[in-house]
Amino acid sequence: MVAIYAVWYNWIRIHKSLRVTPAMAAGICDTLMTWEQIVEAMDADTPKPGKRGPYKKAQN
Repeated sequence: MVAIYAVWYNWIRIHKSLRVTPAMAAGICDTLMTWEQIVEAMDADTPKPGKRGPYKKAQN
């Protein structure tokens, strides 16, 4: 829950004093991000499953 709050606070929420998000103020991004964009970025970073190896029977 803390990680979700940190993402919202730094990437999505516009601050009154800054008038932009902290990520925009720091120069990390130049547009306001949405939850859909955050999830797409997380999914793009996830490794794709590779081919499984051959099946071996357990030796008892």
